Amino acid sequence: MRVPDISVVVPVCDEEDNVAPLIAEIAEAFPDTTETEIIYIDDGSRDDTAAVLKKCKHLHPNLRVLTHGTRSGQSRAIRSGVLEARGRLVCVLDGDGQNDPADLPRLVQIFDEAAAAGETIGMVMGEREKRQDTGFRRFISRVANACNRGMLNHSARDVGCGLKVVSRDVFARIPYFDHMHRFMPALIGREGFTVRYERVNHRARPRGKSKYGTLERAVAGIVDLFGVYWLLKRSKRPEVTEG
Repeated sequence: MRVPDISVVVPVCDEEDNVAPLIAEIAEAFPDTTETEIIYIDDGSRDDTAAVLKKCKHLHPNLRVLTHGTRSGQSRAIRSGVLEARGRLVCVLDGDGQNDPADLPRLVQIFDEAAAAGETIGMVMGEREKRQDTGFRRFISRVANACNRGMLNHSARDVGCGLKVVSRDVFARIPYFDHMHRFMPALIGREGFTVRYERVNHRARPRGKSKYGTLERAVAGIVDLFGVYWLLKRSKRPEVTEG
């Protein structure tokens, strides 16, 4: 079996109505099924997500489905997908349909051009343009992003964007904890890799309801922020030579 170059990882939980349309969009963005694999992680869905994914496997031969026996959260689902991925690069996007898969080939190109130029790049991350969220959610996001940048010393303006292209090997180096997907710019920088940012499309949720409460997520983010700050302060990256 040929090893794919790109792995598209999508975490989902109770997204029965969004699964098939989004897979079709991913397949359109990456039509070569020998070069790209699609990995869906069903994080303990209680609706018909599993049944829909089973049907989709008949239509998309490069679709792989992983299932969590118990609901474990988005970060754990992403990690499960990345650890099983075979591609050199991993494209991550949310399963609710708000991220546009058509943006991913452009992010892959940016990554490859930076690497070809000798940059020690670890990730290209999207920054949502014209966010299709409520005013309150956008306000909370702006505050969270400002705190994240200020404490962790990076330049990301939208750490909550789910659209990312990351080196699989780089991802394997960063520490895992719940909600770690919101701190990837800082965690990847901690390992000595650069992060590029690119404006991407953002869409209104086409079907279903969000699984996250805005205030609940903000409170958890504050606790995590201090934890990541501690990680960065405790990190050392000596120059390593062989000989």
